Amino acid sequence: MDPDRSANYLIITFPDHLIHMSSLYYPDYLQLDKILGAQAPESDKHGKPAHDEMLFIIIHQTYELWFKQMLHEVNSAVDIFEGDHLDDNTGDLAIAVHRLDRTHTILQVLVHQIDILETMTPLDFLDFRDMLRPASGFQSVQWKVMEARLGLKMDQRHGKAYYTSQLKPDDKAEIAKIESAPTLFELVSRWLERMPFFDPKYWPTTGAPFWTRMKELYRASLVEGEQGNAQVWETLFESGSPERRLPPAACRAALFIMLYRDEPMFHLPFELLKALLDIDEAMSTWRYRHMNMVHRMIGMRVGTGGSTGKAYLRGALESHYIFAEIADLSSFLIERRKMPALPEELKKALAFGG
Repeated sequence: MDPDRSANYLIITFPDHLIHMSSLYYPDYLQLDKILGAQAPESDKHGKPAHDEMLFIIIHQTYELWFKQMLHEVNSAVDIFEGDHLDDNTGDLAIAVHRLDRTHTILQVLVHQIDILETMTPLDFLDFRDMLRPASGFQSVQWKVMEARLGLKMDQRHGKAYYTSQLKPDDKAEIAKIESAPTLFELVSRWLERMPFFDPKYWPTTGAPFWTRMKELYRASLVEGEQGNAQVWETLFESGSPERRLPPAACRAALFIMLYRDEPMFHLPFELLKALLDIDEAMSTWRYRHMNMVHRMIGMRVGTGGSTGKAYLRGALESHYIFAEIADLSSFLIERRKMPALPEELKKALAFGG
């Protein structure tokens, strides 16, 4: 440095109180002493150390941490949809979609974590498996709470008499409390029912009503073997059914969003429906990978918690879809070129600033 130019350099000093405020230490902030000290292999306690038990513990602890984050996201989406209405003039819907998309991304990570777990062979697992009884992933309270928060009801659960049988009383009570509160499925259904775009003011009084025209177009699109779908249309969009949770008004709104998703006002509503289906699909993929992994690890034996292993997981895979009724609506889409043109007043209302 040229000593003649030293005056051009500014020496910055910080007050002592600012230095003290910035002294947060990374390991303390993350409480790494607790996290990294939370692995206590049972095989070590029995004096028969099993190398792969450490992997088994860390994988499942990581799952529970991700479950906690997913619940954080899903609970925030539930909070946004609770109340009499969701304000479409704010960013509420965009925030909900973003957080549900994050939940889907986390689920994709959970699926890939099985790849790591499968580096443990069945013989490696057998080194410590019997020491884990009766503990089981089936006792994951957070996963059950998340299913309930999203909208999976006890009556839908595979083996419902067994579903909470291995949980402690406080954990059973927590799940029962969650199931008695509004779920994301129910709140989204109510939001769909409130969609204002079927108000008569948007539709001309001449010509066939929109849904009459849609039913005619749908019936004309059916091929041999699909004729029974005409009756299903009436059940979903007109009469309703006690066997279905999504009422006709919500079904009509959801189908309308799917059909006219390119209208500016429907961009985010469509992304919301897509996010729900993405979550359902990712949860199903995780169950499928889990089922095959269990079969690979223990074959036809029962799980450490006493379940039927692969047989139980197969039943859950087939039964635990939460948003299947929204996915069903894809059966009633028609080609864009055949879709009825929307009235000009409605087109204006669906445009930004309309």
